Amino acid sequence: MKESDYKIIRRMAEGYIKFFLISAAATVIRVAAGFAVPQVIRFAVDHVIDDLPLNYSKHIISVVDAMGGMDFLKENLWIFALLILILALITGVSDYTGRLTLAKGTEGTIKTLRDKLFEHIQKLPYSWHIKNQTGDIIQRSTSDVEVVRNFISTQSVEMFRVIILVIISLTLMFSMNFQLTLAVLIFIPVVLLYSTIFYGILAKKFLVADEAEGQLFTTIQENLTGVRVVRAFGRERHEIEKFSERNNTFSDLWVKLGYQLGYYWGIGDLVTGVLLMVIVAYGSYYTVNKVITLGEFLAFASYAAMIGWPLRSFGRILSELSKAKVSLKRICEIIKEPVEVDSPGSVTPDIFKDIEFRNVSFKYEGDNWVLKNVSFKIKAGSTFAILGGTGSGKTTLMYLLNRLYDLPDNMGTITIGGVDIKSIKRNHLRRNIGMVLQEPFLFSRTIKENIAIANPDTPMDEIREAASTARVDDAIDEFSKGYDTLVGERGVTLSGGQKQRVAIARMLLQKTPVMV
Repeated sequence: MKESDYKIIRRMAEGYIKFFLISAAATVIRVAAGFAVPQVIRFAVDHVIDDLPLNYSKHIISVVDAMGGMDFLKENLWIFALLILILALITGVSDYTGRLTLAKGTEGTIKTLRDKLFEHIQKLPYSWHIKNQTGDIIQRSTSDVEVVRNFISTQSVEMFRVIILVIISLTLMFSMNFQLTLAVLIFIPVVLLYSTIFYGILAKKFLVADEAEGQLFTTIQENLTGVRVVRAFGRERHEIEKFSERNNTFSDLWVKLGYQLGYYWGIGDLVTGVLLMVIVAYGSYYTVNKVITLGEFLAFASYAAMIGWPLRSFGRILSELSKAKVSLKRICEIIKEPVEVDSPGSVTPDIFKDIEFRNVSFKYEGDNWVLKNVSFKIKAGSTFAILGGTGSGKTTLMYLLNRLYDLPDNMGTITIGGVDIKSIKRNHLRRNIGMVLQEPFLFSRTIKENIAIANPDTPMDEIREAASTARVDDAIDEFSKGYDTLVGERGVTLSGGQKQRVAIARMLLQKTPVMV
């Protein structure tokens, strides 16, 4: 059974939970300190300025008496200013602590997610890479991860803060006046209702927009990868038009999303404005009729203003949640893909043995048969050539030998020294079969690093020997930096023949018992 998306992200957060808990505790302290300020003002207005009798708990009354009573407080109003300053200091310290620990927890979690995602992609079958577009994989590994990071670092703590704000504010409001608090409560279901409706709409639209961004990434990646082909065949105009078409589609989707977000924010502003209007109207009426004190009205108005923005921003939080949910789903789709796993009891035999294909048949998914009952045997230490027309399956034979594609059951067998390659560990098999692909890929590193890619600690004389055997040593020496010449992406600084020979030198340096 596959893990849920949320279990996956929770697994990535293991080891950083303590930072999130500290951040949550700091957020509670920050919110509590912020809510304490209106209570200080209420106390000063009602009991110091208006001289109303104290109706607080015995503990608070004893503290007032210990300070010298109400007369002392009337003569030293600076105490209230100092108390507000202390609360502001607590708010600042807790805010700093919360943000610092949240940053540590978030960045640690996202780093783990990036590492696990990249590691997982490395272990996925070659067939998976063929079926999925490179641009889309890059987009999921970068943009989607960034969306999740932004939500954890910003919107998640904001969501938690809104919940704490609502709970504390309603508790304090109920303690001051039940009827006025009910007026506030009426608006919360309204906000939740239209937020839920828009959440469902936005989630679908964000998914479509995210997929369109993946197609845009793919278009850019393919164009940059095949830039020489584009230039050679004069396809610049076609590529520009193709990019413009997909860019317009992507842009239009976000414009439509902007309309939806505009509606959401507009409704949020309206609800917030009506809420404040109700508080001011009813609060003024109750204050004039002595139902509540002036201090309580000021505290009520402060709390209404404090929860007004969070209620209005709840839409933004939900829209970001929609984006994060879509991005997390796209990331986890990769993580849930099954990786290459060696069968139980896999062995690591000597590969310098006879290779035999026996009644091998193979076809790619949804395609015609590429190989049909192919059988041959290659003696150890011999040279064997396979000739055939385009599409006759020569490259497929190489992929099957190296297990880039696994031979389906009942489609023949491939053995090395009598051992079925399905029972040989993939890493052992691939390390002992050197390959030069039809389109050799060179990394953006020096020529020396490209040749010694499988063993970076190889002595320079061995690297030169391999290059000499591949007949590319003299060409490399002609470069001003020789073997330290930096090769551009896909080796664009080298000719096609030079790239091929560097790839041959790389294969020769592996000194594998099987060379293809």
